[in-house]
Amino acid sequence: MVLYDKPVSNNGARCRLLVYLKGQESAVEVRDPETLGGLRGREYLALNPNAKMPLLVTADGLALPESEVINQYLLEVLPGGGPGLVPGTPEGRALAALATRLHDVYICANQGCMYKAMPAKERQAGMTVLVTQLDMLESVLAAIQARSLGAPHFGGAGPCTADVALFPTFVFMTYMLPSIFGWEDVFLHRPLLRAWWDACLQLPAFARVHGEVTGGLQTWSDNQRWEKLGIADQVRELPAAYRLS
Repeated sequence: MVLYDKPVSNNGARCRLLVYLKGQESAVEVRDPETLGGLRGREYLALNPNAKMPLLVTADGLALPESEVINQYLLEVLPGGGPGLVPGTPEGRALAALATRLHDVYICANQGCMYKAMPAKERQAGMTVLVTQLDMLESVLAAIQARSLGAPHFGGAGPCTADVALFPTFVFMTYMLPSIFGWEDVFLHRPLLRAWWDACLQLPAFARVHGEVTGGLQTWSDNQRWEKLGIADQVRELPAAYRLS
């Protein structure tokens, strides 16, 4: 199988993270979309007309876009080994699915407010959504622990696909929100999320993905992305508008 992805992609990183956790790197080759002419190249668009990463192409040529679809497929087909990544109770699975849904529908839809060019009011609205969803994720962890389903992960005592989905995006947030937007702390008043983050970083596969994504973000910094897109100027003009932690 081939996974088309770049190190900085948070959604692609969730697929790489699952592969690392399962110890199945030999089963999934990671390639840069540039090998097919880039996201807008003819070959890539033939496989994924949405021109998005990641994209998995299976051994028999099936093209699967969308990171959660890819991960659910990989859970089915990768050989045994590593954690199961699925909570053991209906309630646990429902809460993990809720966390993934909050991430995919609300956080990912608004994450561009951290790194894309847009009007100041649109950026502020996106930041407000991020704050709301961080608080909702804190409440999901509280529900997991209140039902004695384990801690500190969204999968309980161990990680599940929800942890895999969320972690790379939290790499984005912990890198950008304090340094670019002046947040005091992404985990301020969110102790369960802080404990979750710290526990994830102790796991080698998560630490590896943290390094991969952070390396990509550092390249953005080195290339002055936030200055060139006018984001730094917006923050200087209205600093309090973005300090919503």
